[in-house]
Amino acid sequence: MSDQNFVTLTVADGTKMRAYTAFPSTNGPVPGIILLQEAFGVNHHIRSVADRLAKAGYAVVAPELFHRTAKPGLEIAYSDFAKGAMPHYNAINNKDLAADLQASYEWLQTQDQVNSDKIGSIGFCMGGRVSFLANAVLPLAAAVSYYGGGTHTIKNQAADLHGPHLFFWGGLDAHITKEHIAEVTDAVDAAGKPYINTVISYADHGFNCDERPSYNAEAAAEAWALTLAFFGEKLGA
Repeated sequence: MSDQNFVTLTVADGTKMRAYTAFPSTNGPVPGIILLQEAFGVNHHIRSVADRLAKAGYAVVAPELFHRTAKPGLEIAYSDFAKGAMPHYNAINNKDLAADLQASYEWLQTQDQVNSDKIGSIGFCMGGRVSFLANAVLPLAAAVSYYGGGTHTIKNQAADLHGPHLFFWGGLDAHITKEHIAEVTDAVDAAGKPYINTVISYADHGFNCDERPSYNAEAAAEAWALTLAFFGEKLGA
């Protein structure tokens, strides 16, 4: 990892936000993706997802969403949610997140290599909820949410979704109930917005992350294949 992979974005409220970036080897134009972190920072896992997306043909920006309360480069151990992540997690709000998302989107728009009409988002855990928010506040062509806990709390944003949305949930996830999933999909149904809802019955929360005990290689591979197919169809790469 090189410092050259990071940029510093200026958010509308005047704050500075560091972001990890990854680009494909092709010259473009290529689609852009906003990659949204778990509650543990833009860590090795999130950066590896960015790199995988870049290899698949996408320009990626992964903003550090805790930038108002944390020093740049914060990475929190997966075993330290309560003390390490919770103070920052509790400090974020939808208004600030919308500004962060706008700054990330505008940065992609300024990149000569990026097709400005083909921008999507993807997020994991906390970022899954933020990806849903991104699809509501930005004119995205597609968005993906992996096990986005708390998405039901912003279900009223369903009417504002711009692009088709792909949801992944783990059937063994004790953090996100079936009722919460139903609240989300019912809201998207009521809004008449296109979506794909995928529940992997044998997967737990965090199943995509090979640095968490709940990692499930089979579920991760299946979800990733569908993610690339979805983005390929909606964004093209």
